[in-house]
Amino acid sequence: MNSWVRSRTALRGPVQRLRGSSWRNWSGVQTAQPVAVVQPATEEEVIAVIRDAADRGLRVRTVGAGHSFTGAAVTDGILVNLDRLSGVVNVDKDAMEVTFLAGTRLRDIPALLRPHGLALANQGDVDPQSLAGAVSTSTHGTGLGFTGLAGMVRHLRIVTADATVHDAGPGDPLFRFGRVAVGALGVLTEVTMSVVEGFLLSAVERAEPLDTVVAGFGQLARQTDHFEYYWFPGTDTAHVKLNTRHPLSDRSGLPGPVPRWRSFIEDELVNNVAFEAMCEVMHAVPGTTPAVNRVSAAALAQRRYADTADRVFVSPRRVRFNEMEYAVPFPDAGEVLAEVRRVIDSSGIPVGFPVEVRTAAADDVPLSTAKGRPSCYVAVHRYHRDDWRELFSVVEPVLVAAGGRPHWGKLHSLGHDRLAAVHPDLDAVGALRATVDPEGMFRNPYTDRIFGTV
Repeated sequence: MNSWVRSRTALRGPVQRLRGSSWRNWSGVQTAQPVAVVQPATEEEVIAVIRDAADRGLRVRTVGAGHSFTGAAVTDGILVNLDRLSGVVNVDKDAMEVTFLAGTRLRDIPALLRPHGLALANQGDVDPQSLAGAVSTSTHGTGLGFTGLAGMVRHLRIVTADATVHDAGPGDPLFRFGRVAVGALGVLTEVTMSVVEGFLLSAVERAEPLDTVVAGFGQLARQTDHFEYYWFPGTDTAHVKLNTRHPLSDRSGLPGPVPRWRSFIEDELVNNVAFEAMCEVMHAVPGTTPAVNRVSAAALAQRRYADTADRVFVSPRRVRFNEMEYAVPFPDAGEVLAEVRRVIDSSGIPVGFPVEVRTAAADDVPLSTAKGRPSCYVAVHRYHRDDWRELFSVVEPVLVAAGGRPHWGKLHSLGHDRLAAVHPDLDAVGALRATVDPEGMFRNPYTDRIFGTV
């Protein structure tokens, strides 16, 4: 969640202002001191903010939920929060496309689509992010038959540094390169997404031997609509999640949803309240980590249920953490996963958060983590009060050596040259950035690192 404290700085114009001298992201790992935080409610107000920033020589960054772990939103200029730019603009059921205002939170989209009998084809396992932020950082769900969110984009509107509004669709460089650009090309105001008919997911969550899951990873991922697993370091158990799609109109033979009382116990009390207490114990006494991990692995829910897709895809995640995630080529997944396990277990680092493994289909989106190749995603987490650097520095070389591409919203150490080696379009996006933003209004240290600008 974003947070900011107030100061006396003011801007001209009609936008609502949250005057801030301090901002931090959800995990607290990134902080900034913007001269002001503004919340435009219309595209016209976005234009006014950009014009005002140009007049004052201020830089501009955009933020939604503040759920990126990188410095994507960090600025000493104007921080544009899109929370008031939210909702549905248009529903086109013939084309199976829906246009949203760019600040719409992912958690609100299912309720907006449900009256139309529609849904997103896939979602991640958390949903506080803004649509613009999730698309711009190549956020994804899981399933070899489904792309990440950027692959679902069909059209966008973007305001560039000269305060021009661009309607960008296929054939327009701002569409081609603007879907995943980490906010470096301008401020998104509308995003048109492809949608599907609403559907159910039948879910199986169970514990399996980790060696079996790693060895059979390719087959499990190919034969399941949406497959993922978690693994607590130092244990031999994988918590497997297998989700299968069904028409919304046909519940025959499917189990019911998780009862509210059981969801409260398993998802809130065990996975959040109790797990955070255990994280505090491990933070205070790291030597307890192996025993706590064994308890955590044993306590994970074993269950079968069916519900609307968004209620199965998404899990409540209230324990704060920092995260690194890389996409590696799917054919290499088994070897990479085995090596990740080896380096973590042999490092001696007390890791109390699970490693998460997911998949995605190849797409054609420049700077997407899955461009041109089906991908396996390996995510490593640390409790927000623990130092993440030691663990990530041990795992990252394995993922880089495998040709991995880092998630743009999650912590990584790569700079321009190493990123260009795995993203052939990086310099083309950088060239477009220099054309549409020659004065660098939308630059910040993170985008400078990505695009090699100085």
